[in-house]
Amino acid sequence: MKTNDMNQTVVHAIFIILVVLCLFPFVLLIMSSFTEESAIVSNGYSFWPSEFSLDAYSYLWIQKAAMFNSYGITILITIIGTFVGLLISALLAYPLSRRDLPMRSILSFLVFFTLLFNGGLVPTYLIYTEVFHMKNTLMALIIPGLLTNGFFILLIRTFFANSIPVQIIESAYIDGATEFKIFYRMVLPLSLPILATIGLMLTINYWNDWFNGLIYITEPKLFSIQNLLNRMLVNIQFLQQNNLGGQQMAANPPMNSVRMAMAVIGILPLILIYPFFQKYFVKGLTIGAVKG
Repeated sequence: MKTNDMNQTVVHAIFIILVVLCLFPFVLLIMSSFTEESAIVSNGYSFWPSEFSLDAYSYLWIQKAAMFNSYGITILITIIGTFVGLLISALLAYPLSRRDLPMRSILSFLVFFTLLFNGGLVPTYLIYTEVFHMKNTLMALIIPGLLTNGFFILLIRTFFANSIPVQIIESAYIDGATEFKIFYRMVLPLSLPILATIGLMLTINYWNDWFNGLIYITEPKLFSIQNLLNRMLVNIQFLQQNNLGGQQMAANPPMNSVRMAMAVIGILPLILIYPFFQKYFVKGLTIGAVKG
């Protein structure tokens, strides 16, 4: 008993240390966003502001209307993209996991091939803009993420093939269930762990995506939060390099602290939402198994 208690104490201590080490960068990020720009330039970043300041957030607050709109765009494309992407990946992975599927190896290779090669940026841009006319539309922020998730498809396929007993599917066939009913009523409920994992990955990918917006979006009203923050950062660098006239904050924006404040604004919603999502993730791990 004493040995077990000692082992648990050591394990808990190790995990506490790891948690503290993981929290250090976030604490430094948040504190730096509340630090006076001159203090960062002269003293560097620190875990406690030597000179407390809200200039970074005041500078961002000037763009509050655009930021609220960008948050709405990001939330919308994240919800739609995660749901549709997870659905498409599961629908494609399920038949690929069935050993009786004709040309199963060839289809799996085609999915794997997308992980190794792609058409390149210029052809992809021309197809999306000239053929599908998705420039300056929300589809340009959603569709590219749906069509480049071969890795997720292979993960789900492997889970279906190794974790879903064939006997369950055969018994459903005997009872007269259709393929769609087997997939919806039996396979998906048993696959909650992998679905929660892929759903989390898709959510993070859509929330942090800035590249598609940089290429396909030029209308400010369609900027996601990442695109808006990126363009604001470019504007700040331009103002500093050219030292344009105007208000003091506009001519000399707090570059370093604003960069940190942008990072806080960008990741804060995910940090706040993740604990609630984690509950369902753990629940999926515990109930997503075959019961005797």
